Amino acid sequence: MRLSEFDYHLPPELIAQEPLADRAASRMLVLDRRTATWQDRAFRDFPSYLAPGDCLVLNDSRVFPSRLYGRREHADPHHPGQVEIFLTQPISADGLTWEALVHPGRKMRRGERIVISDELSAEILGRGEFGERSVRLYPRGDLFEVLERVGHVPLPPYIRRPDEAADRARYQTVYARERGSAAAPTAGLHFTPEILEACRAAGAEIARVTLHVGLGTFQPLRTEELERVRLHRESFTVPGETIRAMDRASRVIAVGTTSVRAIESDPQSGSTDLFIYPGFRFRRTGAMLTNFHMPRSSLLVLVCAFAGTELALAAYRHAVEQRYRFFSYGDCMLVL
Repeated sequence: MRLSEFDYHLPPELIAQEPLADRAASRMLVLDRRTATWQDRAFRDFPSYLAPGDCLVLNDSRVFPSRLYGRREHADPHHPGQVEIFLTQPISADGLTWEALVHPGRKMRRGERIVISDELSAEILGRGEFGERSVRLYPRGDLFEVLERVGHVPLPPYIRRPDEAADRARYQTVYARERGSAAAPTAGLHFTPEILEACRAAGAEIARVTLHVGLGTFQPLRTEELERVRLHRESFTVPGETIRAMDRASRVIAVGTTSVRAIESDPQSGSTDLFIYPGFRFRRTGAMLTNFHMPRSSLLVLVCAFAGTELALAAYRHAVEQRYRFFSYGDCMLVL
């Protein structure tokens, strides 16, 4: 099975650059796997697709300001050159050594220091197998308090603008609570407290998992043969009460590909590098709400595994024709 099979044409102007003023105002393409049909609906209709016995699974991971901008400590003061550090996950017990993407990475040698602000500096420790770097952080005070002051919202590179103050709230689900993601679990961005209450009123039980989004979710695939793909590991937890809720449910609806990967991983906590591609046997997931994903990405491959490749790609072509908004701040698709 080849990655080139999971491609589609996307006009650049369909990539959403700003969130809608109203989270719940997105469009929703409803894809029925049994009838191989779809309908153009609105996300506000989502609770009408729920019923007693359903379990709605949300990823409650919280995004933190993980993008840092600094300069090399011993650079020419007239040509300092900006260095970008994108923190993806901690790799030391004290929480100060991190896996990170560094740009320009090739110029960053082991032992080099980067000055980010008066409160924070960093040192390059080494290089990983996926092109990432290990970075030691030196904050003056609590690291996350410093990051809240000097860090930036980690908007994806296809959003071609600097992050703004409003992104701190909008690039975050309303139910986020467990800090640790370097990117938002974007299918959850559409929910408001009112929509969640409507889901409960429809009879659905709401359960939570935590999967901290990192390189395993958003890193481009590096091999054409899907059977050879290895994803980066991401930490996750499926609490006991969520397992019991799913066991009670007649149908589990996962909100986002990260929720799918969490509930389909085994064991139920630790770290996962689960790569889901066509042929995968879903044990828990009965339906899925998801945003529209990049061509040739692991996320699109996962959607194709669940919906069927031909049907999913046909639905994507329809979404392009109907001018849906794509990617993180875009519209969504409910796969039944």
